[in-house]
Amino acid sequence: MADISPPAALSRPRSGALPAAGASRRRKARLSQRINMAVGVVSIPLFLMVWQLIAQARIVNPILFPAPTEVARAAMEWVTSGLFAEDVVASLKRVATGYLVGSVVGVGCGLLTGRSAFFSGLLGPLFQVLRPIPPIAFVSIVILWFGLSESGKVFLIVWGVFFTVWLSTHLGVQKVDQGLVRAAQMLGTPRRRLVGEVVLLSALPFIVVGLRTAVGISFYTLVAAELAGAFAGIFYRIQLAQQNMQTGLVFAGLAALGLISFIADRCFATLAQRLVWWR
Repeated sequence: MADISPPAALSRPRSGALPAAGASRRRKARLSQRINMAVGVVSIPLFLMVWQLIAQARIVNPILFPAPTEVARAAMEWVTSGLFAEDVVASLKRVATGYLVGSVVGVGCGLLTGRSAFFSGLLGPLFQVLRPIPPIAFVSIVILWFGLSESGKVFLIVWGVFFTVWLSTHLGVQKVDQGLVRAAQMLGTPRRRLVGEVVLLSALPFIVVGLRTAVGISFYTLVAAELAGAFAGIFYRIQLAQQNMQTGLVFAGLAALGLISFIADRCFATLAQRLVWWR
């Protein structure tokens, strides 16, 4: 039978073909990365430029839709008056306190319901029913319960943070490899160390996702919290500006709220990446 195998020159790739293809892919990846970075850099200036052009064209009433220059002027007056620092400190205190309390209670309840079928059956349905209720729905009742004190505002932020952290912890604990748990038990690991060094560390990537999500939620909930009779704070200032038709200051307050929330999220993400490096 005739030999029909392909010639050696056709059956083997030419020398240097694979390295050249790899180098080409790397060049394309670098080019794509540079394009994405450039797009990210120009996106906000481009948005502001379009906003300025629309505002100058008077397509919308300038009192209701101020130009970015007017927003910047209102923001500068807010900062130089000294009220900006006072409002930011008041809001951050509420967010930090509510976030800390909600996170600690959420992680504790998540460990409890994730590890125990009894507590999961007892508390799980209750939490699932309460979880969809938005914090803003409690503003009226919180004013009745707590008056205009800071406790009511912190309660609303705790409400928003707790359920997110609880659910992520609960799911993370349920996903723990039971082989690791049984191995630790066979080695005689005490229950407290078992929960802290095996269950908690294994569930930590899930918990971190919930904690990071709760950072943004705590700032969303701040809006509801400062509706409950605040006398200082970012959203309090937005409300006051809206009542006085100072739309430039309203937009400045929204921008400040978004920027502070973004910075908090990026700081948490950087910290989490170092603490949970094995994810």
